[in-house]
Amino acid sequence: MKPIRSRSARVIIVAAAAGSLALTGCSKDNGKNTKDDSKSQQDAKSQSTPVVYGDAAASNGPAAEVPGAKPGGIINVYMQSDLSHMDPGQIYVSDAGQFSNLVHRGLTNFQEDEKGNLTVVGDVATDSGKSSDGGKTWTFTIKDGIKDQNGNVITSADFRHTIERMYSKVIFDGPSYIQSWLSGSDYRKALPDGPYKGKHLPDSVLATPDAKTVVFKFKDPQPDLPQALAMPGYSIVPAKADTQAKYDKAPSAIGPYKISEYKAGKSLKLVKNTNWDPKTDSVRHQYVDGYNFTTTIDQASQTKRLIADQGDAKNAIQFTDSVDPAQMQSVINNAAVNKRTVKGYQPYVWQMTFNLDRMKDKKIRDAITYAIPNQRMIQADGGRYGGELAGGLFAPTLPGFDPKYDPFGKLKTPNGNPEKAKELLKEAGFKKGQKLSYAYSNTPRGQKQMVIIKDALNGLGFDVQAKEIDRASFYEQIGKVNNSFDLYMTGWGQDWPSPGTVVTPVYDGELVSDGGSNYSHIKDPEVTNGINEAVKLQPAEAAKKWTEIHKRIVEGVNPAAPVYYSKQIQLSGSNIGGARYSTESSYIDIDNLYLINP
Repeated sequence: MKPIRSRSARVIIVAAAAGSLALTGCSKDNGKNTKDDSKSQQDAKSQSTPVVYGDAAASNGPAAEVPGAKPGGIINVYMQSDLSHMDPGQIYVSDAGQFSNLVHRGLTNFQEDEKGNLTVVGDVATDSGKSSDGGKTWTFTIKDGIKDQNGNVITSADFRHTIERMYSKVIFDGPSYIQSWLSGSDYRKALPDGPYKGKHLPDSVLATPDAKTVVFKFKDPQPDLPQALAMPGYSIVPAKADTQAKYDKAPSAIGPYKISEYKAGKSLKLVKNTNWDPKTDSVRHQYVDGYNFTTTIDQASQTKRLIADQGDAKNAIQFTDSVDPAQMQSVINNAAVNKRTVKGYQPYVWQMTFNLDRMKDKKIRDAITYAIPNQRMIQADGGRYGGELAGGLFAPTLPGFDPKYDPFGKLKTPNGNPEKAKELLKEAGFKKGQKLSYAYSNTPRGQKQMVIIKDALNGLGFDVQAKEIDRASFYEQIGKVNNSFDLYMTGWGQDWPSPGTVVTPVYDGELVSDGGSNYSHIKDPEVTNGINEAVKLQPAEAAKKWTEIHKRIVEGVNPAAPVYYSKQIQLSGSNIGGARYSTESSYIDIDNLYLINP
């Protein structure tokens, strides 16, 4: 999943986190905090535990009450820019993933306990699914009493419609796991118009024998299907409400909140969805009356307001943005303010992605990788609270992570090795003055890191042309196959604790397409064949294969230079209750919030 933060993206979402810090009410303790409570790789390791599949009992609502929770009031949400998407099918970035859990529902969802352990439960379905035929067939039953905001009963036909619309050109920016599992990497050819011209996938692939039953039929076993279905991108779009491309601006709610007002680029208001029944939902709550989003508050202003904790800021949260790095010490060193933070180790790896259609010389790519001053890039994103130097493209939150893997020697040269870079450039016949088009997101972090990259690469003799892109459309722009950029910083995190959810969407040569997540356009046969082999292996053998593929990607091809593993620190107002870090979302747990004094 891509992260969005004054950082970035997708995903959106089975993410990572470690321990959480509960927010408390306003405190008069202004003492200094000298303890380093940033999260470590050991914290991250605890997040690599396999997800458990829950039964019908675990899937029954209502969700367990949050101790001390009270009803009423409005939570103010601070964001730097608009949501990337609101149509479920387009959601693969983490800001929209947070929004999704307030408004949308899917067949399954992730239930998180107080220790951050995850269980897949039935959301709209009665349980996490029943498999047969060695995992090739999965059957789900729709719960009674599920309605959209207009009172329309949700049936299996709505879920069929949800899957089939993802085959159409209307959807270009969401996940593709299930479509590919059902119909292959060229899945769009199986139903190019989606359901919009009356055609459907055959029952031999996706069957809905009655209004309550959904049956998936795969060619190969798909043991991870319940986790894939829990992704926001597979949330249900009611057939009667689908307005195709326009749906992205006005989706129909099935979750506890619905949109009451949306002003593009400015604000969004959510109010209670009266057709949401808590008895059907074992994950979400509806404590507050609504959420008021302001999408024009930059990271520095968010942090300043929340530190001051005056007026409406007492009822405010950072949604997917982080504490401003320039104000980090003002937060960490003030015990009263630090109490109001949530911290965690995210699953994202920030990487300098090379457009292989333009950056074809591996020696030049390796040279740039050696030259990148990783530690300076981390400092621009909050220092030890924002990230940790990366040796590879697998995050510490993945099973089997090797902390010693560091083929470019970054642990010994954290601020780059320009001499080694110059040697490689000489071997490549590099001529000074070569232009490089570097795309970056117009966030404070993106702007600071752009300066760092320009300085480092211009120092090697490149002429770096910086191209600013609006934060809300960054991944959409670099996701175009024929984009005009040479390199760009991207972030990716596991969709669930499996290396396959990192390697497959980002480095599979069969998935190069507009709107896809293979941002480098890597098409290495060894990698692609390895992926096709790994997905069919049992876990122990698969783990060895994924490690082999990872080394081939990093050392043999180098489509993206590892820069740093991402951490998160967010701040909220003193009247926010129930705040904790979410393992599932890698941000503040949006499901448990309430106002201490409504």
